[in-house]
Amino acid sequence: MLQNLSKDIRECYLRAEECNRLAETARTPSAKADYVAMERRWLSLAHSYEFSERLSNFTVRFSKREHQKQ
Repeated sequence: MLQNLSKDIRECYLRAEECNRLAETARTPSAKADYVAMERRWLSLAHSYEFSERLSNFTVRFSKREHQKQ
């Protein structure tokens, strides 16, 4: 799955995975909560990048199609 993603998105998912592992081995509940919160933020950023890329790809295709009609 990660092979098809942009560098930024892939990095976000890798960081989120790292936070997940750290949360599983955290020694205190507050440390675990912090790692889980960081994981969520990395995932949110990844989703934001994904949305931006999809929107950009859509607008490029739409723009090309409009130019072909002219």
